[in-house]
Amino acid sequence: MARSKIALVGAGQIGGTMALVAAQKQLGDVITVDISEGVPQGKSLDIMHGRSLIPTSSMLTGSNSYDAIAGADVVIVTAGLPRKPGMSRDDLLDVNFGVVKTVGENIKAKAPNAFVIVVTNPLDAMVYAMQRVTGFPAHRVAGMAGVLDSARFAALVAMELNVSNEDVQALVMGGHGDTMVPLMRYCSVGGIPVTQLLSREKLEAIAKRTANAGGEVVALLKTGSAFYSPALSAIHMAEAYLKDKKNVLTCAARLNGEYGVKGLYAGVPVIMGAGGIEKVLEVELDEGERKAFDVSITAVKSLVEWVDKKMGV
Repeated sequence: MARSKIALVGAGQIGGTMALVAAQKQLGDVITVDISEGVPQGKSLDIMHGRSLIPTSSMLTGSNSYDAIAGADVVIVTAGLPRKPGMSRDDLLDVNFGVVKTVGENIKAKAPNAFVIVVTNPLDAMVYAMQRVTGFPAHRVAGMAGVLDSARFAALVAMELNVSNEDVQALVMGGHGDTMVPLMRYCSVGGIPVTQLLSREKLEAIAKRTANAGGEVVALLKTGSAFYSPALSAIHMAEAYLKDKKNVLTCAARLNGEYGVKGLYAGVPVIMGAGGIEKVLEVELDEGERKAFDVSITAVKSLVEWVDKKMGV
């Protein structure tokens, strides 16, 4: 049986980390593509040199040509400009739309059966653009958002309570930006509702820090944005698809009436397996959560309108 082929478009910090993690998990052979000459080749070779130490049988190669993604089972797109201090995700809209359009056209031509995971910001608009450009069915194009946002919320809860992170379940919905919606009622620690363990004030502070988590890392790094946790999140999604794990995770999925939203991508819980986004799960939202979700959707809608205009819709 042939190994799966994972194509990573973008060999920056996220791309390099994804290549390493995919190799560690033995998910398949990894091809990394980037416009920077030598960078995808160098990072791939560097990991190849350490294969016996992981250990892994995955083959890693780098290329400057989209021809290398031919026949990929999964394509993860991180190409684009990263955030810098003082920038919002939305500030990246114009330049990154151009990148996603080019990448999408190449995926459509060379990897027409791939499951596509978009990481490029502003996430909800870029995954929407990717699905429009490729014309792929919506269940085969997903955005990496809620996995990361939920992981960040869970991590901050675990840090606050000084408990194992693996015992914390968290759910963050909505757009991948400052309007994301951490659902405190659905967060649990070892099965115990977190609302029984932390005060409302403390949870709201954690929720606010979650929404600003990317910006907090940007401010500390000064020359780039988060890459370890986004890379882990995208590979988590790819693994669910490649191994048909039927994981319940939150990602940017195209909604078709769920949560009263039609035609937009937003972070919602889904079942992810070999069929890609196999089902969107609708959770009950109380009045406050619904209001916050609607605000988030409004923010996504304004970005998508810009994309539609750019595409001449």
